[in-house]
Amino acid sequence: MPSSPRLTRRGLLAAGGATALGAVLAACGSSGDKAAGGSGSGDAASGGPWTFTDDRPQTVTAKTTPTRVVAFTGAAAALADFGLDKQLVGVFGETKTADGKADPQAGSLDVDKIEIIGNAWGEFSIEKYAALRPELLVTHMYDPGAYWYVPDESKDKILQLAPQALVSTGRVTITQPIEHYAKLAESLGADLKAQPVVDAKARFEKASEELRQAVKAAGGVKVMACSGSADLFYVSNPKISCDLIYFAELGVEFIQPEKTDGGDYYEGLSWENAGKYQADLLLLDQRSTALQPKDLAAKPAWGQLPAVKAEQITPWDAVPRFSYAGFAPLIERLTAAIQKSRKLS
Repeated sequence: MPSSPRLTRRGLLAAGGATALGAVLAACGSSGDKAAGGSGSGDAASGGPWTFTDDRPQTVTAKTTPTRVVAFTGAAAALADFGLDKQLVGVFGETKTADGKADPQAGSLDVDKIEIIGNAWGEFSIEKYAALRPELLVTHMYDPGAYWYVPDESKDKILQLAPQALVSTGRVTITQPIEHYAKLAESLGADLKAQPVVDAKARFEKASEELRQAVKAAGGVKVMACSGSADLFYVSNPKISCDLIYFAELGVEFIQPEKTDGGDYYEGLSWENAGKYQADLLLLDQRSTALQPKDLAAKPAWGQLPAVKAEQITPWDAVPRFSYAGFAPLIERLTAAIQKSRKLS
């Protein structure tokens, strides 16, 4: 759902030192990406050649397995969930909240130890990035060829510093990016057979089945994924977001907006028309960029929504963490909300 600006998925969710930078660029060389098929490989222990085919799709290559990875915060957190640790040297994107605590998107990352080269949309310090001597940049790809949270105005300079791996996180069910982040982590040296990883997958599978059963027992409870801003009420398209696609596969019945904009991700309604769709349960964007129930209470139209009157509202992580450990709790939370909800019409 939206943050800023509004026109694309970037809107939906959300230079200096030329001489010194030129020297770094010359030292680092180009990414050497090639279009190809296949999957990740490489021996992190022996330091042999490394390749990984991402979702652009491009085959990323290196003489040895990258040991210095800089990633979008959510991507880094997903890789960490699969066992990657010391290889993660820097992050960009919301990492720390105003009070210095870890942003929910950071997951289990130690935000006091990892280098933060940008903590908000549009922030990406090329100088800090170059100083980290990056060997691989990792981020989400919501739209084809789009580098999530890599600023367009400085993208060309940034992409010269290290190869990149992009994982598709839009228009596919969530199991795909989870599996692709797992494969990337494994190629970089993570052990997917480690007990925490195995346990997280088991929890994910158990949670998925429990949601499937809860939906059957609920008898047609309709859910609306939404987000509120000062001027507009956004109704999300459940056929675009990975998490909503997966929930729908488990039987969750979503409100489908009739006329979408913002790259087909949502329908923006004026507050006067916020009651256009009637839902039994609201899945409400809980990011700091979206208005929360206490803020929305000032909107008369909000209070008139049937689900709000019935207090059938549950938080929505509109940009989830693409790992079994990160997503299982979100399935469990939706299951609990559906179990407590009733049909309102």
